[in-house]
Amino acid sequence: MTTLQPPVAAEARPAPPPAGRDRRSWTGWGFIGPFVAVFALVFLAPIAYSLYLSLFRDQLIGGTTFVGLDNYEQALRDERFWAALGRVSLFLCVQVPIMLGIALLVALALDSGRLYGKSFFRITIFLPYAVPAVVATLMWGFMYGTKYGLVGDINGAFGVSLPDPLSPDLVLASIGNIVTWEFVGYNMLIFYSALRVIPHSLYEAAEIDGAGQLRVITAIKLPAIRGALVIATIFSIIGSFQLFNEPNILRPLARNALTTDYTPNFYTYSLSFNGQQHNYSATVAIIMGLITMVIAYVVQLRGMRKGA
Repeated sequence: MTTLQPPVAAEARPAPPPAGRDRRSWTGWGFIGPFVAVFALVFLAPIAYSLYLSLFRDQLIGGTTFVGLDNYEQALRDERFWAALGRVSLFLCVQVPIMLGIALLVALALDSGRLYGKSFFRITIFLPYAVPAVVATLMWGFMYGTKYGLVGDINGAFGVSLPDPLSPDLVLASIGNIVTWEFVGYNMLIFYSALRVIPHSLYEAAEIDGAGQLRVITAIKLPAIRGALVIATIFSIIGSFQLFNEPNILRPLARNALTTDYTPNFYTYSLSFNGQQHNYSATVAIIMGLITMVIAYVVQLRGMRKGA
């Protein structure tokens, strides 16, 4: 008699993923793909090319040759580069606190609710940021003029002798005045936006406790906008190290004060377009980028740590 054997169960295999899931997994890449492509093209590719250029040097004999880190060693011994870095560092330490302090005071005044015509003042203070940097610099350069500008007119009308704002001793302060005028409104808007999202329940609790306006500012408002303060500081640091437009535009009016190596960016531009030293120019730009990145990261790290 033949015994029927039960059928052997087939080995369990995981079910293949639905075809729709594969399509969904590529949907996200489809959305971010254009950004990644543009980011790689306009940001990563120039950095990579600059790194490549910094490893070579054009020589009279032999043409372009690989020199490794020699350009970096030359930049670290370049007195003109360090002098330019010292100027923008002084500019950063003086101008940035003044600009952010004014912007913070204006934002607190607008947020207090006690300022008459708040909308008018907010637009008026922000309006200089809408003026292109080239136009703003030309306008202030005309006012700084001692022969045909506002300073010269004041000297002639009142018989006084005001200091030349474009002299070697004052030109850096004059540039700082232009930058402050341009960006106070921009930073004010950052601070004011952060102040507007603070919960009103905190103000009500402070009012119940009998806290005054100064106490509310120091205990509630400033801690609540610490992130905005850090962001504005980082942006200002980056902008200070990238200082270029104002010295470049004012140079025809103050050639004795504004040399081609007045700021690191101006020095890099002059090396590349006037001196045809593209390799060394790329080296200086990379060093400045690293310095800016490290300082901005330290500021961010300290701001976040204090916020914790």
